[in-house]
Formats: sequence, structure tokens, C-alpha cells
Amino acid sequence: MIERQSSFILSPYMELYDKLIPKDHFLRRMSDLVDFSFIEEALHHRYCNNNGRNAVHPVRMFKYLLLKQIHNLSDVDVVERSRTDLAYKYFLGMAPEEDVIHPSSLTKFRKLRIEPPKKEEGEENSPEESGSNLLDLLIQQSVEIAIENGVIEDDTIIVDATHSSSRYCAKSADEFLKEKAKLLRKTVYQFNEGMKEKFPEKPTLDDVKETRAYCEALLKTIQEETSIKALPAVQEKCNLLEEVLADCEEADIQSEDPDARIGHKSQDHAFFGYKTHLALSINRIITAHTVTTGEKNDGKYLPTLVQKSRSAGIKVNTVIGDRAYSGTENLKYADSEEGNFQLVSRLHPVITNGKEQEKGFVFNKDADTYACPAGHLSTKKKIKKRKEGDNRNTQLSYYFDVKKCQVCPLQEGCYKGTKTKSYSLTLKSTTHLKQEAFQETELFQTLARERYMIEAKNSELKNRHGYDKATNSGLFGMCLQSAATIFVVNLKRIVKLIDEKSKK
Repeated sequence: MIERQSSFILSPYMELYDKLIPKDHFLRRMSDLVDFSFIEEALHHRYCNNNGRNAVHPVRMFKYLLLKQIHNLSDVDVVERSRTDLAYKYFLGMAPEEDVIHPSSLTKFRKLRIEPPKKEEGEENSPEESGSNLLDLLIQQSVEIAIENGVIEDDTIIVDATHSSSRYCAKSADEFLKEKAKLLRKTVYQFNEGMKEKFPEKPTLDDVKETRAYCEALLKTIQEETSIKALPAVQEKCNLLEEVLADCEEADIQSEDPDARIGHKSQDHAFFGYKTHLALSINRIITAHTVTTGEKNDGKYLPTLVQKSRSAGIKVNTVIGDRAYSGTENLKYADSEEGNFQLVSRLHPVITNGKEQEKGFVFNKDADTYACPAGHLSTKKKIKKRKEGDNRNTQLSYYFDVKKCQVCPLQEGCYKGTKTKSYSLTLKSTTHLKQEAFQETELFQTLARERYMIEAKNSELKNRHGYDKATNSGLFGMCLQSAATIFVVNLKRIVKLIDEKSKK
């Protein structure tokens, strides 16, 4: 239950807060700026209204989570510091002599109150049960505070994605199977060490097929021992190994983090974890975010970031991003009635310059066709139009006489013995031609220079707030960390902008 009537703090020591905590202290200013009642409104349905003892108020519990992100602390450390730090107690709305919660209460709060309840297969979470709604609301609240204080007025946002590594390492299927098999053996030895003689020999090679065969033989041996098989602890480890065996048929990489995936920052730099897609105002306030697994494409989430920014109260007229956001779908969305914004994103060089062409082929304007390095003209040309839904550009192909190619002295490196010989060109669409012309303008060059701001913000998130690594496992854990971190970072920026504004 939640107390329906807010209680006043009756303590003879409340004056200590005014004497010891400066008015410009960040936690004090944060309390003055933010009305946290929206937390209670978003979570009240997760508590029983008429039964049970009074729970610790959800606003206070959520403030504990924010304190964790402000100073990058564990559950145990944030509670322990709250016991002796008056600034913490002031922010939490506690009396100076009031006792703190047990650290395990924070785990319960995350699992039972914020995380959406698990549904049966085929069922979906209703909107009010979705924890992600609360997390988006948290970002929107910080943007609304910025708008109310007049420190965010621009209609331009910068978009980018940053990666966070999982707290668990990615392991090969072979390593993961061996680890689970070892756990099963150790559990069995606790009850009967004599089983060592009956178990099959361990695999000697790093071969997943050999390891799978060993695990299956291990399970079969245990199934034949009725006295061992009946033990709950052993049965639990058997079920876990069987589940991992089934999972390894579908994936080569396994981990204790079920949602983390392998993504790539470059051709030779991979990471195992998650991506956070961000939208940032020119005032360096994050206006929207979306957390995904590590392998997702950056450009796909541009419409989502624009829509969330507009929902938070930002009038998005210009979007700045790197070339990952200049896909055909995004260019069309920017020009559509729904999007209706200017996209400052360079086209990929393959589109601007075209793919690397075969050398020696030249256009003969008189014959209106191409000639090969040997001087032979093409015999026909064909336009290859894409099917509906295919975003690739139209291709124009020129075909040459294969009989001439077969006896040509220059055929090495040009003709490979195929039934046809063609030379193809990609025709730029109207959308690409328009964007190519725009990116040569002075306006584009000026706006593109602002993109560095989001790289600086990514650095702040990672280096000052530990966002380079996930603190929890699972996608929802990453979402919670993301929302709390961004809320804190936004509030710090808003306080700084308010101070700068007051000095003018």
C-alpha cells in the first residue's frame, strides 16, 4: 500500500538542513526544480490500494536510484551514504534522525514496481504496465523543466548512437557448455563423489560438437542414476544444461546477459552489449532516447527520436546526424508531411561518387553508349528498375558482344568467361540528387559543424556517469540505467544554463 495522505516530517532537527546544506547544492536545487509526483502517478497501479502494510513511497525509492547514477554507487553504498549524508537525506525527504531502507528493497522496487510484469507467450504489456513509458516520461519531464525555465528554445536536434558494453562477457558456445557442465558435476559431487568414475571423459579440444556430445552423455549418465536424478539441486542444473544445449543450436555466442548482442563500431572493433540512440538539442539537453541491443542499425531509429522529441515539447525543424542517418527511408521521411524537417546528413560516398567502376570504359556521346577498353561499343542497354519496397536506386546496364570478348587480347581482368558481359551504372534518385545538392550549400556546412556536441555528450555519459558499461543484465536494466543517467545529466545541464541566464 501507498500512504494516500502525505505526512509532514515532524522533527526537532529539520533546521539543520537550512544551516548545513547550501542553497546552491545540486541536490537541493534538484529538489526545488523537479516535482516528482509524476513517479507516484505512473506507478500507483503497481501497488495494492487496500491491503498490506505501507510501502516506502515510490518517489523516495526512485530518488535512491537517481542518487546511484549521480555518484555512480552500488545499492549497498548509496544506502550506507544516505545514513550519514544530510544532503542525501534532504533530497530523499527524510528527517535527519530517520533510518534508511535495506539495500535489497531497491532490487524489489526495480523488479516489482518498475519492470513490466512478464506475460504469457503471445500476450503484450498494456501501456500502463510498460516500464518504458515511465522511463520516457522521466526524459520528457527534464525537457519540460528546461522549457519552463527558458533554457531550451532551439528547433534543432542532433542525433547519434552510443554503445555500452554488457556487464557479462560473451562466450563461445563451447565455453558456455563447458561452464554449465562443470556446475552440474560440482553439484553432483556434493552428494556423491563416487560419480566421478561413472562420468564420461571431458573433451580435450575446443570443439563445440565434441562438447555437445560430452554434455549429452553426462546428462544420460545422471538420468540413469535414480537416486542422484531425484535431487532438486541436481535436477535444476540438469534443466539448465539442457536449456543451454537447445540455445546453442541457434547461436554461436552465449552469455549470462540474455539480451546483449554483438555490434560493431568499425570493421575491426566489435563490442558485446547495447546501443542507446540519442537526440540532443543545441543547448546540449537530451530530448529523447531509445535503447536497443548492440546489433541494431542507427538510422532506423531516426523517426522514433524525432517523434519523442516532439512529444516532449521540442519543435523539430532541423535534424543533424552522421551519414548513418542519410538512408533513403529517412530522406523520404524528412520530406513527408509527418516528418517535415530538414535532414543535415551526408550521403554515403558510394551514393555520391558511385561504386568503383571498371577502368577503361568510356562514354561515346555520338553513339550514346559505352565503349570497352578495346574500343568495342555495347550492343544494347537495359534499365533495371527496383521492385516496390526496394530502396536501391535504378541501375542502367550496357551489354557487350561476348563473341568479341572471347577473342579480345584485353580480356584478362575484364572478361571472366561468363555468358554475358555488362557495364552497369547506378542512377541517382530524385531524393538523392536533392540531398547531394543540399550538402554542398553553406547552410549545410554550418549546421554540420554542430554535430561535435553530441560526441561530447556521449563522452560525459561514459566517463563521468559510468555509461560505458551496463550495471544490470537485460534490456530493461539497460533502459532503466539510461533513463536515470540521462535525467541526472539533463538536470545538471539545466542548472548550469539557469545560472548562466541569471548572470546576464
